[in-house]
Amino acid sequence: MTRSSTSSPSRVAIIGGGPAGLMAAEVLSQAGIKVDLYDGMPSVGRKFLLAGVGGMNITHSEAYPAFLSRYAERAPQIAPLLRGFGAEALCQWIHELGIETFVGSSGRVFPTDMKAAPLLRAWLKRLRDSGVVIHTRHRWLGWDERGGLRIDSPEGETTVQADATLLALGGGSWSRLGSDGAWMLPLEQRGVGLAPLQPSNCGFEVQAWSELMVSKFAGAPLKNIAIGLNDDVPRLGECVITATGIEGSLIYALSAPIREAINRHGSATIHLDLLPGRPVDKVAAALSKPRGSRSMAKHLHSQLGIDGVKAALLRELTSADCFADMALLANAIKALPLTLVKTRPLDEAISSAGGVLFEAMDEQLMLKQLPGVFCAGEMLDWEAPTGGYLLTACFASGRAAGLGMVEWLQRKD
Repeated sequence: MTRSSTSSPSRVAIIGGGPAGLMAAEVLSQAGIKVDLYDGMPSVGRKFLLAGVGGMNITHSEAYPAFLSRYAERAPQIAPLLRGFGAEALCQWIHELGIETFVGSSGRVFPTDMKAAPLLRAWLKRLRDSGVVIHTRHRWLGWDERGGLRIDSPEGETTVQADATLLALGGGSWSRLGSDGAWMLPLEQRGVGLAPLQPSNCGFEVQAWSELMVSKFAGAPLKNIAIGLNDDVPRLGECVITATGIEGSLIYALSAPIREAINRHGSATIHLDLLPGRPVDKVAAALSKPRGSRSMAKHLHSQLGIDGVKAALLRELTSADCFADMALLANAIKALPLTLVKTRPLDEAISSAGGVLFEAMDEQLMLKQLPGVFCAGEMLDWEAPTGGYLLTACFASGRAAGLGMVEWLQRKD
């Protein structure tokens, strides 16, 4: 990318108005660089706002080693980003915007009022006051033959020349909010290394529930359970039965290994512990008590508190022989096998895996194939569970890319 006069201030284009793009805009504008930010939607930060509807979980308070481990195999690439702008720095930055935070019982960090909108309003005011120009309803289409940015606007297609460009276009989930993955094709055409986009923090489908499960228990929460995959220690939490399978926070936390098992083997079997607080021998002892004339359903309820959706799952996923043998039934209660056959569609996922490979970028997040073009946010090839980890890495990568752009422009001049 070139500019017409070396005596004029550098001018950059940021494509995408989510946390990564806005954070880069702040870094660049503070360095005295003119920033034009383009977003295809009528307003910026739409996914950020929707993610905060149930309570804006901005980051997590756990110790750094555990925090970093949430990024799994991409932890080595995420580590330098977090060292530059981790959870503590993010909280301090929020406080400087006039927004106070608190740590919830789960260790998650929230704004005091639990809302995303006041934070975004304060941030956008600061950005505009610093000279950042935000162009909404401006969708990036790729590059023209001279390297200009093709932008589709309400006035028609135009070409933008910039001294450097940041792509922060999100992943491939929630297309109605702008993250539709359409950016993959222009990058692929330029030879940029990409990993296919896949659902992350997503629900999964079973082969088929019975009509009873769908009619009576679709939407029913499964609380106080644990789920194990392979030989890993089962995780405690809760999830929800759906008409096609299962979803919810506990499933989202395991979505990456479940998805990869399905990719390798065509299916993945998880094991549900319906009574994680009781060892199997205690469950078997309770079941072996005389039940007299009571039905098995009433026996399960009176001895173990199992009823509703948990009892329905036992009937759904075991045979009649299991209910005739209390040892088998106890084992089923503690490790009920549920086979999952595919993810729900990408557009339903909370986030996506895949995207621009870190190996396709240098340490400043600049594309090796396209000098002067940087990438940040969810469009990079990493994933993390919900709990503030997604947002923290988006902020951190946006800041790192912004600093990288400043340094690159200075070297260029």
